[in-house]
Amino acid sequence: MKKTFVLLTVLLYSAIAYTQNTFKAIIKDSKTGETLIGATVSVQGTNMGAVADTAGMVTLFKIPDGKQIIKYSYIGYETRLDTVIFPLTQSGPEFIMLNAVGKGDGAELDAVVVSATRSSRTITNTPTRVEVITGDELDEKGNMKPGDIRMMLAESTGIQTQQTSATSGNSSIRIQGLDGKYTQIIRDGFPLYSGFSGGLGLLQIAPLDLKQVEVIKGSSSTLYGGGAIAGLVNLVSKTPEDERHLDFLLNGTSALGLDATGFYSQKFKKLGITLYGGYNHGTPYDPSNIGLSAIPRYNRYTLNPKLFFYLSDKTTLITGINSTIENRIGGDMQYLKGNGGAQHSYYELNKTGRYSSQVELDHKFNAKEKLTLKNSVSYFDRSINLPDYRFSGKQTSTYSEANYAYNGENTDWVAGINYLTDHFNEDRNSSFPLRSYDYHTVGGFVQNTWNATNKLILESGLRLDHHNEYGTFVLPRISGLYKINSHLSTRLGGGLGYKAPTVFTEDAERIEFRNVLPIDVANTKAERSYGANYDLNYRTGLFNGLVGFSINQLFFYTRIENPILLTTLNNGNLQYLQPGGDLNTKGMETNIKLTYDDFKLFLGYTLADVSQHVNNVISAYQLVSKNRLNNVLVYEVEDKFKIGAEAYYFSPQKLNDGTTGRGYWLAGLMAEKIWERFSIFINFENLTDTRQTKFGPIYTGDITNPEFKDIYAPLDGFVVNGGIKIRL
Repeated sequence: MKKTFVLLTVLLYSAIAYTQNTFKAIIKDSKTGETLIGATVSVQGTNMGAVADTAGMVTLFKIPDGKQIIKYSYIGYETRLDTVIFPLTQSGPEFIMLNAVGKGDGAELDAVVVSATRSSRTITNTPTRVEVITGDELDEKGNMKPGDIRMMLAESTGIQTQQTSATSGNSSIRIQGLDGKYTQIIRDGFPLYSGFSGGLGLLQIAPLDLKQVEVIKGSSSTLYGGGAIAGLVNLVSKTPEDERHLDFLLNGTSALGLDATGFYSQKFKKLGITLYGGYNHGTPYDPSNIGLSAIPRYNRYTLNPKLFFYLSDKTTLITGINSTIENRIGGDMQYLKGNGGAQHSYYELNKTGRYSSQVELDHKFNAKEKLTLKNSVSYFDRSINLPDYRFSGKQTSTYSEANYAYNGENTDWVAGINYLTDHFNEDRNSSFPLRSYDYHTVGGFVQNTWNATNKLILESGLRLDHHNEYGTFVLPRISGLYKINSHLSTRLGGGLGYKAPTVFTEDAERIEFRNVLPIDVANTKAERSYGANYDLNYRTGLFNGLVGFSINQLFFYTRIENPILLTTLNNGNLQYLQPGGDLNTKGMETNIKLTYDDFKLFLGYTLADVSQHVNNVISAYQLVSKNRLNNVLVYEVEDKFKIGAEAYYFSPQKLNDGTTGRGYWLAGLMAEKIWERFSIFINFENLTDTRQTKFGPIYTGDITNPEFKDIYAPLDGFVVNGGIKIRL
């Protein structure tokens, strides 16, 4: 009996050993063939799993006989499921190719094609460092501020919005601490928000009809000409698809604000259409009870229709119009309520009309070559009215371009010419000298992107501009991307830039252009710049792939030679002068992303050390938060609900009067419940009720004639907004 038992035991162990199989696989990128170190492989329904080694090899032991489902996953790649029947018919390792697309962490962003670089490459194969805010994030930020894009941009590292009016909310954007005039905002490649028209630009762009927003930090003048010294923001509009999209958003705020917007798009056989319409309303709001509006009264109407004519399989004609009309008035609350008088007479009234046309013709010669012709005409009419003062004028600008693009296997080329006009005609409202000007710029550019090796991609460009007032500019630019391995990559780039001076700066906007003399062109040079960025990007999976981790570390430097400075003259007027010296910004940005299941944590830090050199005096630049922290935690169950919490820190800022502002924190909370055809959302903004008026007075003098201090912190305090989004 004992011998029989031993024999049966031996046979049983032999059977078990026979049914326990070993599985080997080598995991690689399907396009580049690179081994994916750290990729995870597991057997579904069991606790069996392993991580790929430095050769991309992974080994699983003791897999039972029969049909098993093997799961392959890697950060930034599409998850793959294979059905494998054991025992295997071959003993060698399987070669598994993963695609860098899909819904894996970071994959959607990796697969995004950026247009700001004028190429058709994905973001991970573009040597120029581009930050992309995609549809989902635009949707989340739209819940917080449906009427404009200030918050969407300001919550990114290295970007700060600067409020230039205490009572009307006018704002500009600063990248890496530099004045807003050095950032160029374009829409679908058209420069629609520069000069006079840039003063209210951020307040009059809604996110609902945007597909994505692309941000390039550092000089982009080689591609887009003057103005893109600090960086470039490209607003990419939605395009029609075969499936109809009909979206509505209705939002209300505790400050009695209202946003009602709608977007429709659809593609037919030979015709496509997109249509955005919106109405935005603000009610005068004074949470600090100082008698002045922190939020003005405004009524804004926007209509953006666009038609897509599919003339053939190779040719598409796009025509569109952007139009915005707004009245915005802030000031003494009693005046705004209709109770004005001798003691309550201060107001600031902005009336704007913004109209622009866009025409673009794309013709593909073949799969690799394309010709693009485009033109825009913009008309901007704005008046600024205060008691006993008025500044008004009309800006007419045009942009025309022809470019040829070639996308080969290992190299891309784009070359083109463009012509820009910028004419500002100030209305005669007093005997003060007019600030009118008429600028014309003709330029040509060429850019090459070359896959030097499987790991190294180089991008070089050259632009030649001739400005009718400031002469000729040669603007080279070069950048490189090196993929050290599947986890680590690095970029290095730099270039030259220039800016043709105008009176439209933050300093002049802050004082409504009062007593600001016109630019003395004969004694003024164009502002010239050079700069460079270097960044490292690392991503991997932690704890057997359960946690996704990525970090991007950026170092930047930009120097502007002979910047124009608004200087007070002996007679009280203000003149833009170039006393000699430079303005430079240097620092770093750190962005960290952690994902676990349905949780996402974003951590960001910005160090912006901006200094101004005038003759032999070095001083810190005004209105720059040298240290900033960004913290965002999101929990999202796809297509069901999402909830997010955020906290931001701004370090003390030097002000124009020589004093220093207070450092402060901002915190917020957002939630959205999603159904198939609609969703409801609520947002608690500025939970800490941080207001600059808590730190001290924001103006000096009498309320009938206030002289405002710099605005560096929120004035509106804690505000709740909520609404409904409908998808039909």
